[in-house]
Amino acid sequence: MKRLLIVLAFITAMSVHAQDFLLAGTRDGLYKLTAVSTQKIWDTMAVRKIIRSGNTWFFLTDSGITRSDNLTKFDYINDGLPIKVIKKITDGEKSFIKKPQMLKDLETHPSRPGTLITATNSAVFLSEDGGRHWRNLGCHTPVNGLKAVCVLDLPDAQGNPQLTVLASHSIYGAAWKQPSVSDKWQPLSEGLVPGPESDEEISDIVVYTHQQKQEVYATQTFTGKLYQLDWSAKRFNAVSDWTDSIADARCIDGLSPAAMSIVGTKNGGLFEIPLVLPAPAPNRLKGIELTLKRIASKPLSAWIPQRMTRLGKAVSLSELWLFDEGEKTRKTDYLRRAAGRKGVYLPAHQARTATGLQRYFDLLEQNKLDTLVIDMKDDFGFVRYDSQDEEIQAVGAVRPFIQLEDFTAKAKERKVYLVARIVVFKDKQLYRYRKNLYAIKDKSGNPWQGYKTVDGILEPIEEYWVDPYNENVWKYNTAIAQELIRRGFDEVQFDYIRFPTDGENLYAARYPAQEQGMDKESAIMSFLAYAREKIHAPISIDIYGANGWYRTGARTGQEVEVLADYVDVICPMFYPSHFRQSFLAQKPPEERPYRIYQQGSYRNKIIAHNKVVIRPWTQAFYIPVSYDRKYYNEDYVQRQVIGIKDSIDEGYAYWNNSGRYADIRPDGLPLPQK
Repeated sequence: MKRLLIVLAFITAMSVHAQDFLLAGTRDGLYKLTAVSTQKIWDTMAVRKIIRSGNTWFFLTDSGITRSDNLTKFDYINDGLPIKVIKKITDGEKSFIKKPQMLKDLETHPSRPGTLITATNSAVFLSEDGGRHWRNLGCHTPVNGLKAVCVLDLPDAQGNPQLTVLASHSIYGAAWKQPSVSDKWQPLSEGLVPGPESDEEISDIVVYTHQQKQEVYATQTFTGKLYQLDWSAKRFNAVSDWTDSIADARCIDGLSPAAMSIVGTKNGGLFEIPLVLPAPAPNRLKGIELTLKRIASKPLSAWIPQRMTRLGKAVSLSELWLFDEGEKTRKTDYLRRAAGRKGVYLPAHQARTATGLQRYFDLLEQNKLDTLVIDMKDDFGFVRYDSQDEEIQAVGAVRPFIQLEDFTAKAKERKVYLVARIVVFKDKQLYRYRKNLYAIKDKSGNPWQGYKTVDGILEPIEEYWVDPYNENVWKYNTAIAQELIRRGFDEVQFDYIRFPTDGENLYAARYPAQEQGMDKESAIMSFLAYAREKIHAPISIDIYGANGWYRTGARTGQEVEVLADYVDVICPMFYPSHFRQSFLAQKPPEERPYRIYQQGSYRNKIIAHNKVVIRPWTQAFYIPVSYDRKYYNEDYVQRQVIGIKDSIDEGYAYWNNSGRYADIRPDGLPLPQK
């Protein structure tokens, strides 16, 4: 990597001692910066947080947690932290990559240097010996989605100071626990601005110390609000006196206490909220921002000593990728190709004739669209093109509606971007292949199928699922994707890339190919890692709207924070009809589709850490739920598009299962004036 160039303009105006230095964590390691030099001191994976406790450094990385006493030797301290197992297939040989699960946060106790707290998506972990051993404290909900943690001493019911852990969850708000007093987590969301259907996410929690008094502050990711904890009342109170510095914030994260203020990261830069009068001079963070923005390898985190901050205290900055939150320039060829695409879903059977296909080409032209998403392996597992691959043909699912070369040639003549939709783990044909060899099984070893109760009678759900852990399932779907790219498609889109979620007998589902230590996220990560190595084109995935709105892969395995490392595009299905009818339905109620897509698109982008294109599916179909019965029309559909454009504006696609698009308007056409 070429040498990093740095201009420390704000340092040169100061009297700087030789031992003063700034640490910057990037995606490729740790850098030490002084007024005159930049040195890479640790070549490792991404360093996402840097904290100092006493004379010891601790680093939150993509390989777990490390500690160092001298910034020369770095030791991993992951004993007791859960491992994520990724299955890798190379030339038919199976191996396993074991690494710590993604950790969401890392904090130290303000007065006990050896006490640390961290969390995975589903559990909080405490260490009281400098990270040498970690103890699982569980979580206040069985659904994954943890975001931030904090540890300090707070009074118990008798007024005695006790070690206290605070944690936040994307759906279920904040909670606290005193491990030496009780194993039970207690809720702590009173006073926080709620979300539309649940508690709004807290992005960070920190301890601020002033004149030997400790105070707890928290911020919500998407509301732009900072709160102070009133421990005696067990509630948070909004800090409303100083709002100018975050008035324009769409996203806030990465809090750090300074001497008389709280600093943190917002979209586009840093912010400071004074906590003690008189207020500090404005814009004293500009020098730090300029320094960090000039680092060639963009920082994710930084530790800045007291002399360099002018904040009266050293600070730990994290989530610095938010500096580029609004960045439109794509960093890879695949991202550039996929960005800004706007199109429609085309059921493959409607492309069987020249007349049927021309109707869709005309639809694109009339509505200023450029993309077709077409079934190449559909919801029933049928392969809808003339596959020439013998291994694909062997499954017996090839039922072509189109001849690929003729179809792709016509599309290219019109400069249409072609996306091949491949339904992955819901596949009736592969489910039945070789006497159900690849099917999910029940506890007796028979093929599993979901059931539901209808009028007191158990009836099967017409869905057939194959084992997401099975490498032969991966190979089959990837082979289809490879052939389609080779024969003219621009992008592959994996749908139903999840586990089954319906059926009163979900508890009975068994996965024969599940290896020891693997979970749902492991299965999908392993498949996508396998596909990513073999598919030389943009890869997109479809996800539930809830998995794009909240930081959770609950039930599905669709954990956006980790899947974003393997794909180029994420397509959330924020269909208003599929949320609860009260979700964002405040007055004026007709604006509900706009709100869902405007907020949801941005939330998904942030949860994915700005790594991928977010191209939502918009609802161009009617479902007779209460809201749609009253409000569904062309304006309903167009409001979704306007919401996306007012949010991240990276593209979208209309979905109508039958291919009927009478309810869409030309791209960019505003709503009619009333």
